[in-house]
Amino acid sequence: MTYKRRLFLLILLDSFIVTFAIFAASWIVYPGMNLDTFNLPILFISSISLLLFHHLFAFIYKLYNKMWAYASVGELLAIVKAITLSIIAAGIVQYLANDFSVYHRALVVTWLLHIILIGGSRFVWRVFRDRYIVNVKNKKRTLIVGAGAAGSMIARQLHHSNEEDNELLPVAFVDDDISKQKMEIYGVPVLGSVQDIGFLVKSQNIEHVVIAIPSLKNGELNDIVTKCNETNAKVQMIPKIEDLMSGKVSVSNLKNVEVEDVLGREPVELDIDKISEYVTGNTVMVTGAGGSIGSEICRQLMRFTPKKIVLVGHGEFSIYTIDMELREKYGQTDIEIVPVIGDVQDHDRVFGIVEEHQPTIIYHAAAHKHVPLMEYNPHEAVKNNVIGTRNVAEAADTFGVSTFVLVSTDKAVNPTNVMGATKRVAEMVVQALAKRSKTKFVAVRFGNVLGSRGSVIPLFKKQIERGGPVTVTHPEMTRYFMTIPEASRLVIQAGTLARGGEIFVLDMGEPVKIVDLARNLIKLSGYTEEEIPIEFSGIRPGEKMYEELLNEKEIHPEAVYEKIYIGKTLDVDTAVLDEMIGTFDRLDNVELKNVLMDIVYAEREVMAKGS
Repeated sequence: MTYKRRLFLLILLDSFIVTFAIFAASWIVYPGMNLDTFNLPILFISSISLLLFHHLFAFIYKLYNKMWAYASVGELLAIVKAITLSIIAAGIVQYLANDFSVYHRALVVTWLLHIILIGGSRFVWRVFRDRYIVNVKNKKRTLIVGAGAAGSMIARQLHHSNEEDNELLPVAFVDDDISKQKMEIYGVPVLGSVQDIGFLVKSQNIEHVVIAIPSLKNGELNDIVTKCNETNAKVQMIPKIEDLMSGKVSVSNLKNVEVEDVLGREPVELDIDKISEYVTGNTVMVTGAGGSIGSEICRQLMRFTPKKIVLVGHGEFSIYTIDMELREKYGQTDIEIVPVIGDVQDHDRVFGIVEEHQPTIIYHAAAHKHVPLMEYNPHEAVKNNVIGTRNVAEAADTFGVSTFVLVSTDKAVNPTNVMGATKRVAEMVVQALAKRSKTKFVAVRFGNVLGSRGSVIPLFKKQIERGGPVTVTHPEMTRYFMTIPEASRLVIQAGTLARGGEIFVLDMGEPVKIVDLARNLIKLSGYTEEEIPIEFSGIRPGEKMYEELLNEKEIHPEAVYEKIYIGKTLDVDTAVLDEMIGTFDRLDNVELKNVLMDIVYAEREVMAKGS
């Protein structure tokens, strides 16, 4: 229907309602329209004035421009305001035309009939549409977990939405709050608690579950997801409360439950004042700024308003991506964002970058980290992880950088592979420099990061998209996991704790079996293991069955900050490191691996004797 035709029909309908309302009210108040008590000409004057004022205020409050199929309290208030003002204005006209006399009772009844009929004419269309027009046959029956504010808003939007991309029909809530049991919200009943999810999915033929509790802790979310995974229903959730900065919940906010949501821990409360004092107004440089950890460190740092952030990376596209992202979000601030293409293996280039920008803090996140690839390419691992670290660290020392933070790995603990050994040697390099430099050199060691490039989760997701199988190396393979934002925040926090020479170790929580991770991901993707099978491919070169983080001989027992421990350091034989760095390019792969393992093994022997 065109706007003009719709407007004409509404004006015609309202004109009939207004005229009927005032004559009906007069007849109710003055039965038989007794002319001794009622002036008929005044009635006509009142009806004409009410009609004109109604249309005037209807246009002012846009009653002819609203989508009444989606009407709610706001539209009802607009109707009440327009009608009330129309009655008041018509009453003034009546007062002036009737020798300063007003038929109060007739106007009050007119006001009531006016509201009932105008409001009813609008809202009856919404009721009719919801019951008979909206096609619910193709919509998926949906269970909403959480009957609070967020769940109620989701139910309302789902129930009254006619968008083609909305395929969900809310049929029930579950909520552990006893006071909400057996209640109804927007016509949707609360049929039980979280414990009843499995039963309700079967009894109500539920195809879809929406978790609508933004303040859930990770353990609670895991319990709910576990119960949902015991059914065949697809599971989605609204973002967590820290992600809902706008304070609004919308159907468009629904997202699939990710493994990160289930495995992630409760966020650490950062020492904002300490980090602000450390970062705000200073120049910060991040190497490997285009990588998973490096780019997230940049995002986190921008919250603390550095004077300048220098994004250093070897990959042109990755630096372009993080540069554009930061400019889009922080382009209106006074923060200077400087993208720099450079290889940490290039000594002169690194020194030139540090000399030009004079950073106060350097976060060194550039590294080769893929374990099997580095087994085949040990020389590249040494060049990037060891020599690259030395170049950046020596530049920091030369140009008086205040703090240098090396992003390290759990694979540096008792390493059995080239990647882990080179990262441990990189730690040794900064520990050695810390003894003679005014720069505070520290390393931060943590385990696998959920969703980072080259990690297992993106690989599993690709395998699931291809229809499987999902390949796991061994049924007993376990790893520690942390989300990218949490790891990055703790790296920044650890930098504020630096005194020089420390190796900070992040508490990674409980280890997770990779096969359990795969099963969880298959289920959260909406499949079963019959549809997407798991295959065991065997342990790859250099891999450990179990990763280590907290070597009891290395770690002080008490945390220096929540989830941050400090390692016990040993004296580093710089002569051995210099000899390896000076001769590595003359060694073949096997010889280089042996030299690396000799260095870290010698350290283990010293620690063993010390114990």
